[in-house]
Amino acid sequence: MTKHIHSILCLGDSYTVGESVALHESFPYQTLQLLRKKGLHFHAPEIVAKTGWTTFELADHILHTLFSGQYDFVTLLIGVNNQYRSFGADDYKNDFEFLLRKAIHFAGDNPQHVIVLSIPDWSATQHAKEKEKKKISLEIDTFNSINKSISAQYKVQYINITESTREAIKDKSLMAPDSLHPSGKEYAKWANHLADIIQKLTG
Repeated sequence: MTKHIHSILCLGDSYTVGESVALHESFPYQTLQLLRKKGLHFHAPEIVAKTGWTTFELADHILHTLFSGQYDFVTLLIGVNNQYRSFGADDYKNDFEFLLRKAIHFAGDNPQHVIVLSIPDWSATQHAKEKEKKKISLEIDTFNSINKSISAQYKVQYINITESTREAIKDKSLMAPDSLHPSGKEYAKWANHLADIIQKLTG
């Protein structure tokens, strides 16, 4: 009997790309390494993400891209650039819901196989040194309350990685060399959560 090789689509921005770290240190690739060690078979992740993308830019790209049918799993992490560019919460809400519905469709209309990750808090990085850290943090909390609420409404999986990213203020090893994005060490935490969820769903 031929083994089923699972597929995973990862939608997002620089955090999904793994900006400033080696490809194998990004969270999609670390997740697959963990799953393969557990004996599960996976194709390389299909990553539809770009540094700087907002929800609108990701949605626009999806609308103009031909995807290969359905995927066994889909991850979605988006919103930091909406906050960074001072875009409103209402636009984020509408765009995020659209993206989540697309993600569910890509996962063969199986919401349990869609995993949303919360937005990291970049106020803990060197790049926020001259900025209003509290304001950034509060705005990210607002955006996360929106994506968490919509995720619950559509009954998808949800991983809160925001608190973990705030630890970077005390632990510089959690930062990539650009002092803005997470390091492979931080991504490993996300990958562990993701791999646990995926393993349970494939078991």
